[in-house]
Amino acid sequence: MADDSVPDSGSDSERTPQRDSLAQDERTVMRLRLGVGAIGILLPVALPLGNWLFAELRGLSTAGFWPASMSGSYYTSTRNIFVGSMCALGVFLVCYRFDRRDDRWSTAAGAFALGVALFPTTPPNATTFAATIGVLHLIFAGLLMFVLAMFCVYSFRDPHYAQQPWLSRGYLAAGVLILALLPVAVAAGVTGVGMDWQIRPVYLCEWLATWAFGAAWTAAALELASTTLSPEGLVPGQPGPHPTGDPHHA
Repeated sequence: MADDSVPDSGSDSERTPQRDSLAQDERTVMRLRLGVGAIGILLPVALPLGNWLFAELRGLSTAGFWPASMSGSYYTSTRNIFVGSMCALGVFLVCYRFDRRDDRWSTAAGAFALGVALFPTTPPNATTFAATIGVLHLIFAGLLMFVLAMFCVYSFRDPHYAQQPWLSRGYLAAGVLILALLPVAVAAGVTGVGMDWQIRPVYLCEWLATWAFGAAWTAAALELASTTLSPEGLVPGQPGPHPTGDPHHA
């Protein structure tokens, strides 16, 4: 009987450090998800609000404080907020590590976010060079939103992990909404519809799409937090090492 108790004790002592190590890594993932989500939720409101506040503080007219698009804020008082947010988003995504597939997706999305920040949208009366840079900006922006939608549709809804059905449906809805709004924003930009609106259609589409990925990444952070902070550590079926290895390894 004495011999039987020794391996049990040793086995418990070996499992505990491993669980703590995994929980610490999950906390890092959780914080990065929360950072991405916070940018998505706050940025669409911060840009027009910042323009309005800057105009008020300087005693200038607040007319036209709402930019035609989120990217158009590059040519307003909130340029630094937009560029800084895109750079922060890029860094968060490049640093994000969860599994092999997500690592590739997040690195690509981070590069696209940095491209959005460093290649501004086309200004009024643009030169040929500025117009070319603007085209690159649109490509980077479209690819960024597409990859973020893929996180909602696939990564956060991985069938290998146990998940509440309503949460899975919420992630799917967020991803589908982003993908649906992309062509609508393009069509609005090309046709110029709603150019006399206070909130123009392009900005409205970007706002809703950005809120969609912001809400999804925030929910994914909170979902992971409920596992990380559990006394048992990793809960079977929740994000963490898959019993048969990385499910995304091809």
